[in-house]
Amino acid sequence: MAASRNVIRRLINAAQHTACPCHGCRSGGAHNPLQALNQMRKYANPSEALPVQKEYAFEVAAANLRFGEGVTREVGMDLKNMKARKVALFTDPNIAQLPPAKMAIASLEAQEDLPFIVYDRVVAEPTEASWRDAIAWAREQDCSHFLAVGGGSVIDTAKAANLFTVYKDADLFDFINAPVGKGLPIEEKLRPLIAVPTTAGTGSETTGTAILDITSMSFKTGIANRAMKPVLGIVDTLNTRSCSRELHISAGLDVLFHSLESYTAIPYYERTPRPANPILRPAYQGSNPVADIFSLWALQTTVKMLPRVAKNTDDHHAMSQMLLASSFAGIGFGNAGVHLCHGISYPISGLNKVGPKWQHPGYKVDHPIIPHGVTVALSAPAVFQFTAPSSPDRHREALAIFNGTTTSDPSITSIPDSEIGAHLYEAIARFLDVLGVPRGLKAVGYTAADVPRLVEGTLPQRRVLDLAPGIGDVVGEDGREALTKIIERSLEY
Repeated sequence: MAASRNVIRRLINAAQHTACPCHGCRSGGAHNPLQALNQMRKYANPSEALPVQKEYAFEVAAANLRFGEGVTREVGMDLKNMKARKVALFTDPNIAQLPPAKMAIASLEAQEDLPFIVYDRVVAEPTEASWRDAIAWAREQDCSHFLAVGGGSVIDTAKAANLFTVYKDADLFDFINAPVGKGLPIEEKLRPLIAVPTTAGTGSETTGTAILDITSMSFKTGIANRAMKPVLGIVDTLNTRSCSRELHISAGLDVLFHSLESYTAIPYYERTPRPANPILRPAYQGSNPVADIFSLWALQTTVKMLPRVAKNTDDHHAMSQMLLASSFAGIGFGNAGVHLCHGISYPISGLNKVGPKWQHPGYKVDHPIIPHGVTVALSAPAVFQFTAPSSPDRHREALAIFNGTTTSDPSITSIPDSEIGAHLYEAIARFLDVLGVPRGLKAVGYTAADVPRLVEGTLPQRRVLDLAPGIGDVVGEDGREALTKIIERSLEY
C-alpha cells in the first residue's frame, strides 16, 4: 500500500530535523544504516519495525596504571623504554609552575637523547578554540609520543591533540559524538600517551573519553573511543598536594558521581541494539560485573575520604585514597558509562558563560566557571530519586553507603522500594551540605526561566542519556518531560 502524504511528511521531517537514531551515531560509533532504516519504519508504520535485539556481551578495556608516591620521576625512563623520538608534554600555566610538571620535566631531562617540547596553554574547561590551538601546535611538532601532566582538562586536550595529529586532515567535529558531530570511528592507531593526573577527579588517565565545551552551542560534549585511552597512567600520590580545598572538593564530586552513575546505569544486556559488528560496540556499555567492582569501591572510598580531605588538606592518606578512587571510578565508568548527572551538567557549564556567569570561589580564572564536579552534583539528589525505581536494590546499597551502614541494617531494610529514592535524595543532599556545595541551580544563578534551555542542552547528550535508567526515548516528549521535572527539582533542595 502506498504511504499517505502525512506519513511521507513525517519521514521527511524526521530525516531533516532529528538526529540520526541509529545506535552507532547515538553512541559515538559508526553510522548504522539498517538501524536508521528501522527507526524510519517506526515513524511510518510501527507494525513494520523489525525487532531490535538487546546486547548480550560487554568488553573490558583495562587501564595500565602505576600507583605510588613519587612515581612521576619514572616517566622519562618509560618514554625512553618506548623509544620515543620526540615527546610533546601537555600541561597548563598553573601546573607548569608546580612540582608535578617540574618533576616530569626533570625526569625527561635526565634521559640522554630524549627531545621534548612543552605545550603549557591548556585552559580549564577546554573549548573548541583551545582544542584547535593545541591540535594546530601538535600537528606542527609531529611528536612520536605524548605526555600529559595535569587534571582532566590537560589529559583530554592531549588526547585530542594526539588524535588529530594522526588524522591530519580531519575536522574537530568529525569525531565528536553524534548527533553534535559525525562520531566517526577511529580506525588508525594513535601515538602512545602517558597521563599523569594532578587532581583526584576525572579518571581521564584510564579512559578513552575527552570532553570540551562547544561554546557555539552552550553545552559540553566530547569524543569517546577506546583508541584514545592512554597507554599508561602515572598515579602519583604527591601530585594532588598542591590542589586547593575547592579543587579537591570539585574533583572529588566527579569521582563520587562517576561511580554512582556507572553503578546505576542500565545493565549492559538491556542496551539496544546489539551491534552488527564488535567494532561498533561503544565504550560506554552499561553496568556490568567488572565495572561494578571498581565503581562500588570508588563510591565507598569517596564517601569516607572526601569529607576528610575537605576538612583537612594535610590528610595525605585520605588524599592518596581519593586519587586511587578516581582511577577506580575511571575504570568503572570507562566501561559502564555515566548518565543523567553528567548529561545535565554539560549545559549547566556551557550556559553559565552567557547566563548566570557564576564565578566559583577558589578558582582563579578569567572567565565564569562552575567547576565540573559541582555542575554534576547540582542535579544529583533529583537524578537518583528519579532513577531509584529502576533498580531499588542498587540504590538501596548506595543509600547504605551514604548512611555509613550496610544493606542488612534494619534502618535500611525497613524502607520500602517505593521510598528508596526519597531517602537517597536526602542522603546525597546532606553529604553535599557537609562539603559546602551550592544547594541547587538557583544557588549558582539559574532560575526557572532557564529550565527549557537546560533541557535542550541535555537532549543531544546521547552518549550518556542512552544509559540513563527510566528515561525512555529522550528524543520524544516523554524524555523531555522527565528531564524537565528533574531539572526543575534541581533548582533548590
